[in-house]
Amino acid sequence: MTEASSVASAVRGRWAVATMFFVNGFLTGSWAPQIPVFLIRLDISKFTLGLLILLFGLGAVVAMTWCGHLISRYGSRSVVRWFGVAAAFGLLLVALAPNVPVAAVTMILFGGLIGGMDVAMNANAVAVERKLSRAIMSSSHGFWSLGGFAGGALGGLAIQNFGHLAHAAAVTLVAFAAVMLALRNLVAEPRSVASVHHHFTLPRNPVIYLIGLMALFSMIPEGAVLDWAALYLQQELGADLATAGLAFAAFSGVMAFMRFAGDAVRNRFGAVTTLRVSSLVAAAGMLVAGLSPSPWLAIAAFAFCGFGIANMVPIAFSAGGNQEGMSSGTGMSVVTTMGYCGILVAPSAVGFVAERTGFGPIFITLSGLLVVVCLMSGLARRADFQPAPAAAE
Repeated sequence: MTEASSVASAVRGRWAVATMFFVNGFLTGSWAPQIPVFLIRLDISKFTLGLLILLFGLGAVVAMTWCGHLISRYGSRSVVRWFGVAAAFGLLLVALAPNVPVAAVTMILFGGLIGGMDVAMNANAVAVERKLSRAIMSSSHGFWSLGGFAGGALGGLAIQNFGHLAHAAAVTLVAFAAVMLALRNLVAEPRSVASVHHHFTLPRNPVIYLIGLMALFSMIPEGAVLDWAALYLQQELGADLATAGLAFAAFSGVMAFMRFAGDAVRNRFGAVTTLRVSSLVAAAGMLVAGLSPSPWLAIAAFAFCGFGIANMVPIAFSAGGNQEGMSSGTGMSVVTTMGYCGILVAPSAVGFVAERTGFGPIFITLSGLLVVVCLMSGLARRADFQPAPAAAE
């Protein structure tokens, strides 16, 4: 393969993996407006609903843990194909569940498919970065945010007008069609990289777990804003419901915008510097939000925090997928599993503590976690790319 055709293939692979990110976000976002219908349809309590949602998270974490082994054996292209095709049907299975036991099984399955696809598509994005010798991880996560926004924004309207089953079927058709269009252009790692490990083992290099800790400390604040910022503004700062809803909207909107700009920033200044500055910006925003006396200042602070957090997780993922002595799938599996615990598990702990302390002190404490990421930012140096290795490959 000539250099020009290799670059062209990598560019097509870049848009193919971006499609996978969009589909994953679209499926996740489309689940959110299904939740109220799910509650009424199964005639369950909020406590039972919480347990079912927890099963989704547990399914995702288990799949993320094992997906690294699959990627090491078969390569990220094959694994993201399998999980992508299967995940397209996950929401429809949940929407069809007739009772709680079946719903529990479908939630575990849906979470596992979304989680496995997440690890595989991130590993594949690392493979694209290696071929292009430049960062594309931040904008890939931007496509995830865009998909989540599209799924959430259109889902409520579709359910209201056509019903939850018609909505789930439409989401399945869109997701399946997009996955099928992207499949043939996904890039593959070199065969020697994709088949090194045939047995499931945890990596022994402690650096990968420290990078996972950075991802965790970056995603705990994101999960806290997602689940609790609106309640904080409403209960502690006196905002009305419409105003309180702007907290996460401002946070996620700025974060999505910055993710599309983040690759250029990272290519210009390097992963370590970008992570260091981003973590300090995010820490400052989270601190001001926790100390804010007014809802509008808190909304602006959350937006500023999103500006910083936007590129922290993508950089941590790139660093995890580029560690020496292990496949990208193995490193990515560890980092994503640890990181996503910040969104899937930590928010419940935040709610428990907030009942006793309020949310303000929690957001102040979370700013400290972001400062810790700044102190650890030197570990992200493996996320940078040089043209020479890519050309040699």
